[in-house]
Amino acid sequence: MALSSFDIDAPRWDQSTFMGRLKHFFNITDCRTALLPDSRLDEAKALVESCRAGAILPGTTEEQLHYAKKLYDSAFHPDTGDRMNLIGRMSFQVPGGMAITGFMLQFYRTVPAVVFWQWVNQSFNALVNYTNRNAASPITPKQIGVAYITATSTALATAVGLNLYTKKAPPLVARWVPFAAVAAANCVNIPMMRQQEILNGIAVTDENGNKLGHSTKAAVKGITQVVISRITMAAPGMIVLPIIMQRLEKYNLKLSAQANTPGLLVCAVRLILTMCLFSPSSSSYSSMAVSKLEPELRDSIVSQYGDKVQRVYFNKGL
Repeated sequence: MALSSFDIDAPRWDQSTFMGRLKHFFNITDCRTALLPDSRLDEAKALVESCRAGAILPGTTEEQLHYAKKLYDSAFHPDTGDRMNLIGRMSFQVPGGMAITGFMLQFYRTVPAVVFWQWVNQSFNALVNYTNRNAASPITPKQIGVAYITATSTALATAVGLNLYTKKAPPLVARWVPFAAVAAANCVNIPMMRQQEILNGIAVTDENGNKLGHSTKAAVKGITQVVISRITMAAPGMIVLPIIMQRLEKYNLKLSAQANTPGLLVCAVRLILTMCLFSPSSSSYSSMAVSKLEPELRDSIVSQYGDKVQRVYFNKGL
């Protein structure tokens, strides 16, 4: 394909297929990209922007453009084009998220340990949620603080309460307490961190990217999808793995006298289950029928475009 007609924003793989979405998510969550210096990421951004402007330098190959887009998607926000903080990038989720999950699954027996690791996890989640929000809807520092405190308090209350409640429960039930806390916190953390989108709506476009207006219903749908996706993606590592870990402990498969769970297995299995089964079902963009929009926005679209626009598209975040 001639580079003059290369569409750098078009998906490299067919997103209508499971394998296409799987390759796409492996691409943008490649943790190796988190190790690259800012200068290398800025070079990739410059190449992507020059390609969009139709000013590709001689000698540039198609593979170089694909790699530049990979780095761009991994490190720059889709709405603002600004470089995202390292911890909030999706490319950091594999090492960061799995390490924290491993610690939560390991240190669940005492209240101080539960409090500390739930606090670490919710701090991490809050930063991820803020980084991957729809940036077209600004949020104030006060709103960020309220969202953080509310989500952390919810997680701690759920975790500590269930931890005390399950003292006499079977060991396996106690191992599932971290998942219950994470699920409860996600239901609070994400909507609170993105409350401006619910209040003011998010930008919706047609299939060609032409802006049509702002919709609160689209915001609610997008945030709901993100909440469900986050909980679903946490399920394999925090529900299935405790069962495996308990079985392994019966056979005395221990890494050390202090570590009663095979942490490497936690990380490896959670990565495989999450990436292969759940990540490909999600995307940072979503759509909804024009008929489901607010009456004012729906009427505006119909009056301008008639039946030509049947669906609107929006960035729901990750």
